[in-house]
Amino acid sequence: MATRAAAATLTAATSSLLRQALRFHPPTIIWSSNLIQSRPIQRVPPPSCYRRSASLRPHGLRVPCRVPPQRFVRHIASSTNEEAAARAAAATADTGGPTIFDKIIAKEIPSTVVYEDDKVLAFRDINPQAPVHVLVIPKVRDGLTGLDKAEPRHVEILGQLLCAAKVVAEKEGLANGYRVVINNGPEGCQSVYHLHLHVLGGRQMKWPAG
Repeated sequence: MATRAAAATLTAATSSLLRQALRFHPPTIIWSSNLIQSRPIQRVPPPSCYRRSASLRPHGLRVPCRVPPQRFVRHIASSTNEEAAARAAAATADTGGPTIFDKIIAKEIPSTVVYEDDKVLAFRDINPQAPVHVLVIPKVRDGLTGLDKAEPRHVEILGQLLCAAKVVAEKEGLANGYRVVINNGPEGCQSVYHLHLHVLGGRQMKWPAG
């Protein structure tokens, strides 16, 4: 009789815990075995995002833990900063004043040069978005603040920029592929109004591009 009474008490306690768990979580998150019968109630491999609840540990129940989407938050913050910088740069795009690239060309600001000739300078981006991230710029702006300002007289320098991008990719060992990007205007997140190419590589690129 004592054994039956103990079993009944244990069954009632287990049922109460199960009811509490099912009120907050769907049945698919239960990995408990019936403590009276030998057949399991349900066995599903627990996902890695679930942890064992301290209060339910004796009965093997698990509840989901909340993982803050830190990477997503960082991506939003980074995108917002880039968009704000692009809008600020667009406001002064037509002033004709020197840009940070003019100062890099004049060696007033240090840079890590990857390639240089008499027309083109290529150097590493200080805020890389890939293991390899190199900027390729014309040494003389000549009104070429953005790609939308290109004229027939710019055909030669535009071709030289692309050829320089190919040389940079070869020097950086990007035999498996790379991406060449030109940002144009505020909606294109152009932050410096001195035409420049981004050469990105060293990782698998995604499509569509952001």
